[in-house]
Amino acid sequence: MKVVVTGGAGFIGTAVLRSLAGSGDEVVVVDSLRPDVHADGGAGARERVASLGARLVEADVRDLAAVHEQLRGVDAVVHLAAKVGLGVDLDDMDDYVSSNSLGTATVLRACHLAGVRRVVQASSMVVYGEGAYRCHLDGAVAPSPRTPERLSSGEFEPVCPHCGADLDPALVDEGAPMDPRNTYAATKVAQEQLASVWARETGGTCTSLRLHNVYGPGMPRATPYAGVAAIFWSAAAEGQSPQVFEDGGQRRDFVHVDDVAMAFVAALSRDGGGHAAYNVGSGAVHTIGDLATELASLAGGPDPTVTGRYRLGDVRHITASSDRAARELGWRATRSLRTGLRNLSFS
Repeated sequence: MKVVVTGGAGFIGTAVLRSLAGSGDEVVVVDSLRPDVHADGGAGARERVASLGARLVEADVRDLAAVHEQLRGVDAVVHLAAKVGLGVDLDDMDDYVSSNSLGTATVLRACHLAGVRRVVQASSMVVYGEGAYRCHLDGAVAPSPRTPERLSSGEFEPVCPHCGADLDPALVDEGAPMDPRNTYAATKVAQEQLASVWARETGGTCTSLRLHNVYGPGMPRATPYAGVAAIFWSAAAEGQSPQVFEDGGQRRDFVHVDDVAMAFVAALSRDGGGHAAYNVGSGAVHTIGDLATELASLAGGPDPTVTGRYRLGDVRHITASSDRAARELGWRATRSLRTGLRNLSFS
C-alpha cells in the first residue's frame, strides 16, 4: 500500500511513520516544516523522516497542485498537518482557519482529483468543548460557557444551567454534541464536517480520530503552541516550578503518542464507507495537577505552583470513553501515564 502522511515530520507524524516502518508500505511525507513547529529549520525532521524510510516532500497542504502531484497512485492519506494548540490570542485566528480548514479542504479536493478514497485524519477532543456532566437533579446536562467573572473569582467548576448545582464530570463519547470553545476547536469541527461531505459525495471512507492530550518522545517545546506536558517538563527540567493554571483540578486523558500512532494504523483498515469519528484516549483520568506533580518529581525539581490564572478558551474537564474505537477498530491504549512519562524527550 502507498500512503501519504501530511504533517508526517511532526510529533505525532513521526510516531505514525515508526508504526508504518517495516510494514512494506511505501510512505511519502508532505510537510511544510513550518517554523513555529520546527525551530531548527526542519533539519532534525528531515533526518528523522529519512531514517524511517519515508520520502519527504516539502510542501504546504494548501498548495493544491503540490498535494495532487503526490497523491497519484496513492491508496490512503493520513492527514495530520495542522496548526495546533489553543493559540496565543485572536491575532492568529486567520492562520488557524487557513492552515486547518482550508488545508483540509485542499487535501480532500486533491484526494478527489487523484481518486484516493481512504483518509484518516487527526481531529481533537476540543470539538466537544466541555466534557460530559451529570447533575444530581437534572441528569445529563451541558454546562454553559465559563465566564471571566466566575473564573476571576476562583469559581472554576461549571454548574448546572438549570438549577445552579454542582456537576459531576463523566466520560464523553462520540455521541456528544460538538461545542467548540476556541478557534482551534472551531477548525477541528470544520475539518470533520468537510470530511463528512467528501465521504458522502465520493463514496470514500474518512475516519476522524479525536485525540485527547498526546504526550511522549519528540514533543515540541520551543513553541507557544506546545502541549501542557511539554510546557511542564521544560520548566521542571530547568529547575523551575511548573506553573499550573486554575487550581490544578482540571481532568484530562493523557494518551501516549505510540498508542496514538497505532490508532491511525488501525483506522487505515476500517471497514465500511462514509465518515466516522472515534475518541482516542488512554481510558484513565488524571488532573493537570497530577501531571505537573509527576513531572516535577521525575525531574527532581521544585513542586508545581498553582497560579489561579486561567484562559477563557480552556475547558474545565474533558475525558474520553474510547470504547467505540475498541469495538470497531480493535484499538485500545496500552501505556499508563507513569510509564509513558519516563521516556520523554523533545524535538
